[in-house]
Amino acid sequence: MRVLLDTNIIINREDNKIINEDLQILMKVIYKLNVSVVLHPKCIEDINRDKDDGRKKIILSKFKSYPLLEDFPKPTEEFINIVGKPVKPNDIIDFYLLFAIYNNAVNFLITEDNGIHKKAKVANLSDRVLKIVEALDLFKELLPKKVRLPPALRETTMSNLNVNEPIFDALRDDYPDFNNWFADKARDGRKCWINKRDDGLLGAVLIYKIEQEAIGSSPILPRRRRLKIATMMVSHVGHKIGELLLRKSFEFAIKNKIPEIYLTHFPKEDDYLADLIQEYGFTKVSIQNRDWTAIPEDVFLKKIFINVDDITGLSPFQISKTFFPNFYDGNKVKKHIIPIQPQFHERLFTDFPSRQTKLYEHIGEFIIEGNTIKKAYLSRSSTRKMEPGHIILFYRSIDVKSVVSLGVIESIYYDLTDPNEIMSIVGKRTVYSMVEIEKFAKSPHYSNFI
Repeated sequence: MRVLLDTNIIINREDNKIINEDLQILMKVIYKLNVSVVLHPKCIEDINRDKDDGRKKIILSKFKSYPLLEDFPKPTEEFINIVGKPVKPNDIIDFYLLFAIYNNAVNFLITEDNGIHKKAKVANLSDRVLKIVEALDLFKELLPKKVRLPPALRETTMSNLNVNEPIFDALRDDYPDFNNWFADKARDGRKCWINKRDDGLLGAVLIYKIEQEAIGSSPILPRRRRLKIATMMVSHVGHKIGELLLRKSFEFAIKNKIPEIYLTHFPKEDDYLADLIQEYGFTKVSIQNRDWTAIPEDVFLKKIFINVDDITGLSPFQISKTFFPNFYDGNKVKKHIIPIQPQFHERLFTDFPSRQTKLYEHIGEFIIEGNTIKKAYLSRSSTRKMEPGHIILFYRSIDVKSVVSLGVIESIYYDLTDPNEIMSIVGKRTVYSMVEIEKFAKSPHYSNFI
């Protein structure tokens, strides 16, 4: 993306005065977004008309520090007839600035000149000719929107990590140039989510990047906006951190309107990562060949935003299974309201906005069942009308007294009375301990869990 700045913006920014606060923020945002800022060579004529020779000399010297719009288009007679014949010398410069927008030489023009804005309205260019405040509102929306992380996870940059930590050893085995890659991306300010163990070492790390380019693979994946999971490693095992990292990646993509997520991965014999990501909707779509190995690297991709063609022929259960967190909520599926007490709700759904975090979460520990994507809910309900694909609406009792969370049934079991069998199925996806499950299994009522 390229943005053209008018002379009045440059003078405001480079003159020997306090810079407008909105302009300061705008320029920071533009640089964060890696937007190219250019000036129009015709603006030099505007600066040359300044009668203050000292100021003119200073502004011209600073003007040279900006890249210029090269091979700029010349306004056509047709365009001039649209905006009106020039009356003053400034009008001609205005025409050149506006025609750069009209002819798509740049994406936006930022100016405080009311005359230019009036001409832009006549030429139907007002949505791309912006004042400082308008530009700030627009570009702020383009900044990556952060997701809410549990206290045991935090966002940082790669430069704050130690590349020699044991968690990266497996990657060094797969990628001989890993340390150099790491240093290069750290210098770029690449972001990541991390968890620290009690011993101070990394318990988990996910390094990500927003891309908008083709993926050089076989077959080639066309240019598209994607979230790349460059690295996802977990050493603090047994806490469902992998599922948490995936869930937060999905949330990040949704908040930032990123239609796809992908990662590359060398296949392994016991491939936990491949099994995990395929469980939640990643599919192998391509391979990448590397110079240093004969083994191709698999490219896994997950669609976040789907269309009708993607789900044609799929059952409601298959839709939620393949395209989580998407789900089908039409007339084909039944909805069930299930009560849940606040203390259990806050353990299963740790993202609940008003949840009060626990002290141990702030020293690196997790609520494991809250990390999971799949949840196990034990119930004493006597109903036998629930089926995979049906929707559950969790009604939080006692305090909120409203529906606060939603789930899709993957599997359901009835009349299980052996606590060991129940525990072997629910694992760490339930709020209940083994002792509580033993009491639950002895209940005289029908018992089921989903």
